[in-house]
Order: sequence, then structure tokens, then C-alpha cells
Amino acid sequence: MRSFKKYFITGLLIWVPLVITVWVLGLAVNTLESVVPAFLSPQALFGRDIPGFRVVVVIAVVLVTGILAANFLGRGIVRLWENVLGRIPLVRSIYQSVKQVSDTLLAPNGQAFRQAVLVQYPRPGSWTIGLLTGAPSGEVASLLSGEHVSVYIPTTPNPTSGFFLMMPRSEVLPLNMSVDAALKYIVSMGVVAPAASVTKKSTSNE
Repeated sequence: MRSFKKYFITGLLIWVPLVITVWVLGLAVNTLESVVPAFLSPQALFGRDIPGFRVVVVIAVVLVTGILAANFLGRGIVRLWENVLGRIPLVRSIYQSVKQVSDTLLAPNGQAFRQAVLVQYPRPGSWTIGLLTGAPSGEVASLLSGEHVSVYIPTTPNPTSGFFLMMPRSEVLPLNMSVDAALKYIVSMGVVAPAASVTKKSTSNE
């Protein structure tokens, strides 16, 4: 019975990550294909189904849009389009919120999630890993005494939800581990620890 349990768990450790990876990729592909209109489907263009064709269409459209938006005329069209969306009450709120987040996360010069840090949370003496997202500004910054930074604390095992904190910079310890390594550490609930060499380097710097 012990051998059965051992081999069964070993098999699960091999298949579960593979199945979840395939499921996530399938979900992403289906989502991309769902946004392609019917007249651009392979059935309408070629009379038969071509696996992955719609994904290629989406990637091509995004790439061409980026190229067009990089010139003066394209930027003008984008501003006009955003002005139109800004006049629609419900759409305006959703679009502006999503755009602010995407600009922060995807902009080449953005600083979101560029550094892993160690902070005391949810109480002094309890430590967790957070991701540096920037610094408070505007009215919020004017009400805080001293230098503060913005930190996102991901939850385990789902890092897409978490807590946003504004903390004194003196209470935030920078880590040498990459953001990817930090996320793996968080998602695995501390099981998948960063490489020993990275940890030693981080300790020596402190």
C-alpha cells in the first residue's frame, strides 16, 4: 500500500503540472481565437479549418497596431479613439481603469514588478515577499512623512490577488532574487526556494 501511494503521488507530480500547463495554454488560445470575427476565420477564407490560424491573426493585428501607433498619424488616431471612448459613461470607467493598469505593467519604461522585496506583514516579526511597484505621489505622498514606496503583496497560491501597501522605504529590504523566482517562491508556498547562490548573495549584501 505504501508503494502504491508513493508511485501514485510521483505520477501526480509529473502529470498535474503538465495538465495544468496544457489547460492554461488551451484557455489562452481559445480566448484569442474567440476575438477573431467570422469573416477572418479559416473557414471563410480557405473553406477549411486551420488550427492556430486565428491566433496568428490576433498576433499579426496586435503587431500591426503597434507599428501604426508608433508614428504621428497613428498616435492621433489612438487619441481620437480614446476621446470617443471617454464620452461613454460605463465604457469610460472600465477602459480607463484597464488602460492605467496595462500601461503600468506593460510599458517598456515602467517600473512595476521590477524588484522583489522583503517586508514585515501582516504584523511586525512576520516576514513575506512583496513586489516593488513604485512610490506614492500626489495627495497621498503629501500626507506621508518621510520616503515611502508602494509594495504589492501577492497571496498564496494565487498571486493575481493580494494587498497594496505604502511603506517607509527603511522598512523594505531589497532582494537579489528575480521577480520570477519570487513569484515561484510565493506560488509554491515556500516549497520552491530560490537558488542557494542567489540567497547567499542576498544575505551578504544585507
